[in-house]
Amino acid sequence: QVQLVESGGGSVQAGGSLRLSCVASRSILSLNVMGWYGQAPGKQRDLVATITRGGSTNYADSVKGRFTISRDIIKNMVYLQMNSLKPEDTAVYYCHALSDSRGYWGQGTQVTVPS
Repeated sequence: QVQLVESGGGSVQAGGSLRLSCVASRSILSLNVMGWYGQAPGKQRDLVATITRGGSTNYADSVKGRFTISRDIIKNMVYLQMNSLKPEDTAVYYCHALSDSRGYWGQGTQVTVPS
């Protein structure tokens, strides 16, 4: 079992930045992959960025060059730095962890970029 708690969402003007944080209840090195997913109103939950246990990262094409996923192994935290935000980035962002083929989700944090 692992609990995930996100923070850092909010409302920001287009072109602005936010940093989302996710704290895990156990060592993130015990988790295969951690990532961020976004779910816009009326749409499915889509992958935004992932980071593996080994530190490899992957990004959705729509956020490449604007978003950066990182982690703090000591604090058991994963971050999503979101720059150059666009109205289409508006969504609830969820932290996700994969451990031994079992997935875990946080409660989500809202990011709003008014048009």
